[in-house]
Amino acid sequence: MSNASATRVEPAATTSRVGMVVKAAPAHRVQQGSDYRAGVSAETTGSQVIWLGLMALPPGGRTKAHVHEHHETALYMMSGDVLELWTGDELEHCEAVRPGDFVYIPANVLHVAVNRGAAPLSSSGRATRRPRRRAWCCTPRWTHGCPNPQATLRLS
Repeated sequence: MSNASATRVEPAATTSRVGMVVKAAPAHRVQQGSDYRAGVSAETTGSQVIWLGLMALPPGGRTKAHVHEHHETALYMMSGDVLELWTGDELEHCEAVRPGDFVYIPANVLHVAVNRGAAPLSSSGRATRRPRRRAWCCTPRWTHGCPNPQATLRLS
C-alpha cells in the first residue's frame, strides 16, 4: 500500500515515547483498483506493522481479485449502498456489506469487492503488516471478474 505522494517520516527513536497526529495522505489509486488515503502507514509515520486509512470504490467499481499474503485486514463500511464481498478459493462465497458493518479478511484469503450500488462507497480499514514482505498480489485467474460476472447477491 505505497503512496508515492506521502511524505516519508523516519521512525521515532526507540527511546521516544510520544504519539502523533497524522493528516491523511492524498488519495491515490492502488493496483487492486480502489482509491486509498493512508493515515497511519510506513510512509506517513514510519509504522512498522500497521496500516490505517480510508478506501473508496465508485459506483459500479470493483477491485481485482487479490490476496494479502502476509497480513489480516479489517474494514468498517462508513457510507455507500451495498458492497458485495466475494471470498474463498474459487470466489464462491459472497456477502453483502452495508454501512455500519465490519469486515474481517484473514491473511492469504482470495477476495474481490464489488460496489453494485449507485453511491460511492467509503470505508475505513486497518491491516497488520509484516515488514519487508510483499503485502498483496493479484490473482490472474480472476483478473476480469468474479466467477460469474453476471451473478449478484440476492438482497432481502
